[in-house]
Amino acid sequence: MNNELIGTQNNYEVANFDEEKLRTMQQTIAKNSTTQEFELFVQVCKNSGLNPFLNHVYFIKYGNQMNIQISVEGVEYLARRSEGYKGIDVQLVHEKDEIRFGRNEQGVMTVTKHEFGFPRGKVTGGYAIARKENFPDFVVVMDVVEVEHLKNGANKAMWGKYFNDMFKKHLIKRAAKTQYGVEIGEDELIPNNGIDTEQEYNPGQRKDITPAQNTIETDEENKVTEEDAKATQWEIIKEKLETYNLERIYLSDLIDSKFNVKPDELSAQNLVALTKIIDLEQKDLSQGIQPQEADLFDLELQE
Repeated sequence: MNNELIGTQNNYEVANFDEEKLRTMQQTIAKNSTTQEFELFVQVCKNSGLNPFLNHVYFIKYGNQMNIQISVEGVEYLARRSEGYKGIDVQLVHEKDEIRFGRNEQGVMTVTKHEFGFPRGKVTGGYAIARKENFPDFVVVMDVVEVEHLKNGANKAMWGKYFNDMFKKHLIKRAAKTQYGVEIGEDELIPNNGIDTEQEYNPGQRKDITPAQNTIETDEENKVTEEDAKATQWEIIKEKLETYNLERIYLSDLIDSKFNVKPDELSAQNLVALTKIIDLEQKDLSQGIQPQEADLFDLELQE
């Protein structure tokens, strides 16, 4: 790949966006985002190298919940940057398919047979094969019952409407993590002072529904209060400080610079964002990258 092409690609990375491009991104792709939500979205894009303008990653709002959704193209983009990448083959298995799995002479799981015609019937499982030069293929095999619970989880609107696509992405993510070291954790929703019933997501259309009550819906479809959610998140942050060996002054300075409020005024959504910012900053520091100053994200919100 020549230097001119590399330079052109780098210009389309969010890390290289100027204020005008970031403002356009906030007004279009991350429309209706709060300051903290948009900052978190930008940091995820910068640290991962994913570009929302190339449909690698999406900002989605369900009621007052924020969701950062990485597309199959985004997962594959991250995998392609791994040295020796030779592709990922992902397939769903249907009830009328003829499918067999086995182990080769090296003891590696392989697909020995997969034949089908039409109609194929219901989906019963799936697999992904991640290939890497000078490495054995890595195969992920899952029965459909292993992902059924996700239909009622935090991302249930997507799983309910686009089950096959979400199942494929789930398989690709697992294969990419083991074979290429690609870490992706974008399936959780970030609550913001309570939610209403989660709305069906229609690609290209974003809806923001006013919340009806001050509760937060969990994966088990139980409801917890905002205060309970905040208490749980504070415990997670405490563990982060211990894990990274950080002082309390670091947390105080971070809250002041990113949110400009007192710690006890942070919402559950703020605390989830704070947790992710801590992880992202510590990841940057471990790689010798100094965290960006907050003024890059101090953009005036446009209605």
